[in-house]
Amino acid sequence: MYTGMEQWTRIRLEVLRGERKKREILREEGIHWETLKKILKYPEPPGYRLKEARPKPKIGCYLERIAQIIEDDKTLPKKQRHTAKRIYERIREMGYQGKYTQVKAAVRELMRVKQEVFMPLVHQAGEAQVDFGYALVKVEGALRKVGFFVMVLPYSDAFFIMAFERECTESCWEGHVKGFECFGGVPTRISYDNSKVMVSKIIGPRDRTLTDGFLKLQSHYLFREHFCRVRRANEKGVVEGVVKFARLNFFVPVPQVHDLDELNSRLADMCREDLKRRLRGKTGTKAEMLVEDQAAFLPLPVAAFDACRKQPTRANSLSLVRFDDNDYSVPVSYAHHEILAKGYVDRVILCHRDAAVAEHTRSWGKEGVFFDYRHYLPLLERKPGSLDHARPLMDLNLPECFDTLRRRLREEEQRQGEGLREFIRVLRLLEDYPMARLREAVEKALLIHAHSRDAVLQYLIPRFSWRNTAFLLDGCKHLRLIKVSKPDLSAYRNLLSKGGAR
Repeated sequence: MYTGMEQWTRIRLEVLRGERKKREILREEGIHWETLKKILKYPEPPGYRLKEARPKPKIGCYLERIAQIIEDDKTLPKKQRHTAKRIYERIREMGYQGKYTQVKAAVRELMRVKQEVFMPLVHQAGEAQVDFGYALVKVEGALRKVGFFVMVLPYSDAFFIMAFERECTESCWEGHVKGFECFGGVPTRISYDNSKVMVSKIIGPRDRTLTDGFLKLQSHYLFREHFCRVRRANEKGVVEGVVKFARLNFFVPVPQVHDLDELNSRLADMCREDLKRRLRGKTGTKAEMLVEDQAAFLPLPVAAFDACRKQPTRANSLSLVRFDDNDYSVPVSYAHHEILAKGYVDRVILCHRDAAVAEHTRSWGKEGVFFDYRHYLPLLERKPGSLDHARPLMDLNLPECFDTLRRRLREEEQRQGEGLREFIRVLRLLEDYPMARLREAVEKALLIHAHSRDAVLQYLIPRFSWRNTAFLLDGCKHLRLIKVSKPDLSAYRNLLSKGGAR
């Protein structure tokens, strides 16, 4: 029977310093001779030690099979691996007669022994790791899952976080561009997992066939890439930890925001605030360590990277262009023309021959149709009968003064349909002026009972652009396209020179 530490120390002092005899200690303390020998041998109680492992006659012959099951499970998804209970059921079919507790203890011990051990790594200044995480966010009252891009600098532990609708080429590009701008430079080497956005094919442990999108980004910024081995996320363990940290600290409780711009503004503030923390084992704050990272960075390119996915397409007969399974309108003059769709994370720009002809807020849904009513106003002039049923104008919600103007034009019209055409000419002013200004001009024109487009136009200053008007000379509209070159004044200077005409 072991004694307390106080008694243990007192007995050692008295015996080993020769102050008391061993027999006297045995008699007065009431301890066994073997206990006294242990006290004198060890400075502190050694605890119970088993000389030989206890025999396991029932489960012993099944331990090898259990170990094999655990080893085979490593190639399977975590959610489809054997539990201790399932292993118990399987070895019972093989003849095991013992209890479940022995199997559970054996599985626990084997899992502990087989756990992987990782080598601590040195992180050089100027290197980065990138990953995507997911979290729930309440946007305009609706709960939905968003992806968030994380770029971390392991040397200083400074990180950049930005939320996106989903992980895709455009969001990957935008995250890199904003991350580089945030840190003030380009890391020399960036570690990734094997996302399909960046890797099109895995060839062996280290070789990868990279996507064209990733190669464009790398060619612009000139950083070196490093891709982890399959199922070896520990090779970029710093960013894995930051993804977990951000989810637990920045997304708990669930953020309630109006849109992702508001969420990203909050995340940027949190990232800046985190720079004030001091790292364990470091002498300075993250902000101070970041200076050393920045000293090792590559400089930002002079020209910004155009973080958009480009897709050549054609506008159909409805003047719609399809991009990412959604339809967007272009001006009717570009129907049946070749269009280049440029998809950014927040907008879609539609171009014809390098000129932008339309811009829409990007939709991340599917099978949506998005109109700009101004694109269809010229078509209304040719097809005035479609005004009340034109789908692009269904959500226009014209002010009440437009209804008054249309009613008066109908009462004044001399020929059938002339009032409707004049009303459409007034609507076409929306191509050059905002709704608020046009409404004000229409209200002023109604006060003096002037109901034509020209009358409304008098209250719109400055004047509309001549590009949306027709040349007024009958039969000479082609003259509008003629360009007159500037006169050559050198001939007049020759007249002023010596010997020239007087």
